[in-house]
Amino acid sequence: MAFLLTFHGEMRWLVALVGTIAAIRFAVGWLRRTEFKSVDRILMLAFTILLDINLLLGLTLLFSLPGGWVAIRLEHATTMILALVAVHSSAAWRRSDDPTRKFRNNFIVVVVALVLVAVGVIRLRGGWIW
Repeated sequence: MAFLLTFHGEMRWLVALVGTIAAIRFAVGWLRRTEFKSVDRILMLAFTILLDINLLLGLTLLFSLPGGWVAIRLEHATTMILALVAVHSSAAWRRSDDPTRKFRNNFIVVVVALVLVAVGVIRLRGGWIW
């Protein structure tokens, strides 16, 4: 169980890295009005999958760690579920023909998700690094 907890906690760095790369790429694509390419779709998919996996790990921990349903754990889980809902909302414009709209909306969704993840981690751990 300790390995799972460590893996879940350290995976935040990968989520933050991919999310930051995605946010930068989407912001540049939005400002330059470039074509939305398969790389952009894959980047959003990778960010979504990383959040999905980490949420599943987190829920597994929530149900199996000793100490029960402590309020801070429930707050953390709720914040992360909200981040995941935000990221999955990108499916609403996946088939859009307007690349500017895709870049703008994906940028907003990724930034919202990253903020929620940061808030959830900081509230649970007392800081991002420690």
